[in-house]
Amino acid sequence: MEHWKIGYDAKRAFLNQAGLGNYSRNTLTALQKFFPQHNYILYTPEVRTDIFKENPLFDVRYPTSLFYKLFSSFWRNFALSRTLQNDQLDLYHGLSNELPSGIHKSGIPSVVTMHDLIFLNFPLWYKPVDRKIYLEKSKYACQVASKIIAISNHTREDLIKHLHVEPERIEVIYQSISERYFFHSVSDQVDDVLAKYNLPAQYLLTVGTIEPRKNQLSVLKAIYNKSLDIPYVIVGKPTPYLMELKEFIGTHRMREQVYILDNVPDIDLPALYQQALCMVYLSHYEGFGLPVIEAMASGCPVIASSVSCLPEIGENAALYCEPNDDTGLGKLILKVMNDEALRTELAERGRLRAKFFHPEERVTAVMNLYESVIKG
Repeated sequence: MEHWKIGYDAKRAFLNQAGLGNYSRNTLTALQKFFPQHNYILYTPEVRTDIFKENPLFDVRYPTSLFYKLFSSFWRNFALSRTLQNDQLDLYHGLSNELPSGIHKSGIPSVVTMHDLIFLNFPLWYKPVDRKIYLEKSKYACQVASKIIAISNHTREDLIKHLHVEPERIEVIYQSISERYFFHSVSDQVDDVLAKYNLPAQYLLTVGTIEPRKNQLSVLKAIYNKSLDIPYVIVGKPTPYLMELKEFIGTHRMREQVYILDNVPDIDLPALYQQALCMVYLSHYEGFGLPVIEAMASGCPVIASSVSCLPEIGENAALYCEPNDDTGLGKLILKVMNDEALRTELAERGRLRAKFFHPEERVTAVMNLYESVIKG
């Protein structure tokens, strides 16, 4: 049996609780479970959690000198390639849109996962300096990587269009979701989660960072304009956009109807999905849209945005609406509320679609790509 030493940019696995962090954690967890014969080395500028540290298959590396501790970004971007050489890796995988400078001179084969090019598609959402940094990092990673993983066909097309990447260097490998979503919670677990957050028995749900791109305001407008008598639960990390939501909620007297939850641990999400009447995900743009598949695996009907990759990810297992069509969204929500047979059909289709994103299936595709790169 072959034994490889594979290194990873694990910064977001340890420090990011949103989409990039979830991708990193789900990928690494699945790799060690389904391919335990390999040695996985995780490089991170700092460690804020014990996740992965107790697993003997993971070797966690971080800067030890005072200089690199103080300037950890320099260590990660410019000094790491020398460390990778010293560790004699068989392959290095940048899990989130970037590779360390100089890796193309190290002799180490590399893979980079490209999630999206939102900063190019919606430049006004980013500061000019951030756009420049993201562009330079993305261009470098795509130029020097042995192979590029795109997490959707939509992202693949963006890489070809905006960064002029050769199509044959890109492999589309969808994200996986945690196995926890495939196990139905028993009723007392659901009751405990509802009680923990003081939630009603049934509600509409949106999961994702509270920001303009996720477009929670359109859901609020649809609920208000259609006078929908159903609570709405928003789960996600807040940004200044939250004030815009709160202003709308206050002006339209919806305080008793809307629940906003921050710092919800991943372990509570399956129960929240399972109890929701419907998960509404009206994002303006996604590289993948993980909550859509999490909801489907949990048996929760989904209404999703009809733009970017979401129709590709959800296929016929969701209902779709233009992200700015408040009226159309209100009609779809009302239809789901009033049609139990439709909810059952969407739940069944969703569970079937979600199986395609099971961790074992997705990570096997990743390992097959590793093998093709390592063996040349």
